[in-house]
Amino acid sequence: MLELLTNLAQATGIYSFMNSPWGWPTAESIHFLGLCLLIGTVGVFDLRMLGVGQGISYDDLHKLVKFGVGGYLLNVTTGTMFLTSAPDQYIYNPAFQTKMLFMLVAGLNMLWFYATTSNQVKTTDATLAVSDRAKLIAAVSLISWSVIIVCGRLITYFRPPYHWCFWC
Repeated sequence: MLELLTNLAQATGIYSFMNSPWGWPTAESIHFLGLCLLIGTVGVFDLRMLGVGQGISYDDLHKLVKFGVGGYLLNVTTGTMFLTSAPDQYIYNPAFQTKMLFMLVAGLNMLWFYATTSNQVKTTDATLAVSDRAKLIAAVSLISWSVIIVCGRLITYFRPPYHWCFWC
């Protein structure tokens, strides 16, 4: 796995860019911008489903989620750059492993929302509360993204010995 990621970084030029004087700071800045877009839209929509901001239309607020998707794509791109530039500092890192687990939870939660609840939420009047299922989905989303953010920050504080890897 490490060799595959390292070869990818070398073949695409990611490694050279990330190890240039401005590579890592540029990627970090773009990663933070993506996070702001993601949480600034998806997080606010989740809070609205939990009852914050009564009177704000669910449907109108949901229209902003596309900006969150754009932020997520920025984060996936820059996150891949980080991972391929120093794979041994990520693959074996318990904070990174936890972050990936909660990204999976957030993704499955999002699929659950769009498969079962999104149409009901978007058609709910702005003065009414959404269903308990929608509130549960919103809470899981907020908790997941909060854990993802915290673990993302903790990655830099764990320079792992390789025995921390859960599956190695």
